[in-house]
Amino acid sequence: MSQSLKAQQNGVDVYNQFIGGQWLTGDGELLDVLNPATGEVIARGRLADEKLADQALQAAQDAFPAWSRKTAVERADHLYKLVDLIQDNRDRLARLITTEQGKPLSEADADVGMCCDLIRFAAENTRRLEGDIIPADDPDEQIWIQKVPHGVVVGITAWNFPAALIGRKLGPALAAGNTIVLKPSEETPLTALEIVELARQAGIPDGVINLINGRGRDIGNHLITSPITQLVSMTGSVRGGREINKAAAEHLKIVRLELGGKAPFIVLDDADLDPAVDAAIASRYNNCGQVCTCNERMYVQSGIYDRFLERFKQRVEALKVGNPLTDEDVDMGPKINAGELDKIHEMVEHAQSQGAQLLTGGKRLTGGDYDKGNYYAPTILTDVNNDMDIMKEEIFGPVAPIMKVDDFEQAMAYANASEYGLSAYVFTQNVRHLMALTRELDFGEIYVNRGAGESVQGFHKGYRNSGLGGEDGKYGLEAYVKSKTMYVHYA
Repeated sequence: MSQSLKAQQNGVDVYNQFIGGQWLTGDGELLDVLNPATGEVIARGRLADEKLADQALQAAQDAFPAWSRKTAVERADHLYKLVDLIQDNRDRLARLITTEQGKPLSEADADVGMCCDLIRFAAENTRRLEGDIIPADDPDEQIWIQKVPHGVVVGITAWNFPAALIGRKLGPALAAGNTIVLKPSEETPLTALEIVELARQAGIPDGVINLINGRGRDIGNHLITSPITQLVSMTGSVRGGREINKAAAEHLKIVRLELGGKAPFIVLDDADLDPAVDAAIASRYNNCGQVCTCNERMYVQSGIYDRFLERFKQRVEALKVGNPLTDEDVDMGPKINAGELDKIHEMVEHAQSQGAQLLTGGKRLTGGDYDKGNYYAPTILTDVNNDMDIMKEEIFGPVAPIMKVDDFEQAMAYANASEYGLSAYVFTQNVRHLMALTRELDFGEIYVNRGAGESVQGFHKGYRNSGLGGEDGKYGLEAYVKSKTMYVHYA
């Protein structure tokens, strides 16, 4: 057992795990956490085993009765204190995110801000989890429908937004009266651990929040199948989501999955060109393209295609790529790891073998400091068609395939021809097209004449392989409660 978040071994911070209000060392394998910009080991995290996972689940279960009985205001006050502490440590957390994940500092700061906003929204809405009183058939009876917490929630997060995804799970789970066991990505566990330490400092009772490190294939299944776990909320890959859903189905668990995306970015002839180019750049190359709502495939109508492509290419080639910690002016940092870097390059080469033309980029960046990290040149592919793999498979990197389309109807057809259904972008000034796309574009989240960035009061939901359920806003918060119906006879 340890009373501290971390300790030094051989000059490197080794982070502990948080269970029942205590920082525990455990005796599991130590896993290196690398800076993707330099390849350096920045810290180590100890991996949990099934015994430690059971300990975390039991701590959450033991804490649930007292936490669920707190008033909505009491739970909200704890969350507000946590938000205040995160804000007080915002610069430090942003720098940590950049160090372990690689995104520019401005984007890391926005990551922390989104975490605060998600938790704050949940706190603001603790008193809005309302039930109903329904007239009964018997004149001396009422039907009461209450909203009650599930119990112990398991929150599994991805590496691309180390802070925001913790807020997305933790905030609504606690606001609704649940307790939680968090398992962050082993690629980026440090930000989550630091946020949990702030939750301890905020006075959130022991056992309400627990965090263990571990590989999904090793410890995730154990967390999901435990009889203690009542709800699983996971953000990650389609492959991981399928495995979780399969394991959860056998044990009849409630599952919320936010998975991959293949967002179409549609620019019609009547679009305002400059905002469309701005949005195309940001929604493709922010976070090195590692965003589930990223612009993954572009459909530009023929009348505006040449002008759009010229401006888009100029902007892409002007993007500055580098280490965000040594140069705060960089527009794009590294990919998260070498395996992801190899995957991106293989996809680009495969697209060219299928007939795509490389307009710019298409290579690993090498030489000097680039040799130390996982850098890829911002890339544009032209002469693609909708049957190419690059237009079907999620890229999750700084590669933009762009295709010319004849009209609105063709753009809609191509956009919908996907196994994914999370986000889509449309730029048009035509009211008829705007109204038609609300009916015809089959995606859970559509951005019209603007770039990416969902709001905490919205609803972040994907169709098809992009997931089950949804998150954020009042609809996302309601996922963290269940209904209890009481027939009250009072004659």
